Amino acid sequence: MNEDKDEFATLRLIHTVLTLHFVEGVKQAHIAKRLNLSTSKVNRLIRRGRELGMVKISVESRIQAQLDLESELAGATGLAKVVVAPSVPGNPDTNLHAVGRAAADELLETIRDGDVIAMTGGKALRAVVENLAPDRAFDVTVVPLTGGVQGNHFIDVNHLATRLADKLGGTAMLQHAPLFAENRAQRDTLMQVGSIRQVFDLARRARVALVGIGSIMTEGSSYHDLIPVSSSERALLFGGDASGEFLAHLIGNDGSVVDSPLNSRLVALHPTELSTCPNAIGVAAGPEKVQPIRAVLAGGLINSLITDDETASSVLASIGDVGHDN
Repeated sequence: MNEDKDEFATLRLIHTVLTLHFVEGVKQAHIAKRLNLSTSKVNRLIRRGRELGMVKISVESRIQAQLDLESELAGATGLAKVVVAPSVPGNPDTNLHAVGRAAADELLETIRDGDVIAMTGGKALRAVVENLAPDRAFDVTVVPLTGGVQGNHFIDVNHLATRLADKLGGTAMLQHAPLFAENRAQRDTLMQVGSIRQVFDLARRARVALVGIGSIMTEGSSYHDLIPVSSSERALLFGGDASGEFLAHLIGNDGSVVDSPLNSRLVALHPTELSTCPNAIGVAAGPEKVQPIRAVLAGGLINSLITDDETASSVLASIGDVGHDN
């Protein structure tokens, strides 16, 4: 009978300590003083309460839907990490800004002093750079993954690499070569120029790659701004196999680089060269990016994805549809 009384008293004491600590937020040292116990005794009581299953922690959040979507999409695709930003229907600029901010935060969590950060240009990457607000300087080197584009200053890779390096407190090595050569032979020659090869070699060793995922089906896409041909010639160059753009390469549904005259003229790293990068982060937002994202995922070209919830839901649904068809 005395043993039962002792157990009841112990459980009551544990309950009191747990309530003070977890519910009222009282620190262990203050609990010890209030209950005339040693701090080590309070610590043991808390540990015993956990062992007995008396502590049930539940975290509720307004962003639970996004968190659940991240988990589902990561599980369905094998991505190491998915970050989903909330979207506002009918507001693509707002959504791109939200995704850019999420990607900027992810970048700051990922980078370390001494890192090489390789990046592309484009509207999504511009949104990342604009939203970057580090608390300290980072000793990093930022390098382009592609050649530059004349006449598109604000989304040009060299411009964005410079801004990213400035914001992080690091240095930038720029790529003084055009994105498109005039022909394959000129492209091959440019890739062997010492200064150009040096920047690309550094990009190949990057620990972090920040990469846009492009649509080619909409006139407003960044890729259309890059192509040095008239609009009437574009359809012929694209062909029927391309479904998206990655590192300025036209890629098919399986993520492989398609046979296109445009691809043969590119001064850029090949998409498969990112396979050795431990943190290849894809950034994309909007319904027009669903198929390009699917293609990039099919090719295993990235290991992290930052997008908005509407786009993520559509990608997840399309994966489910494919599964049902098989």
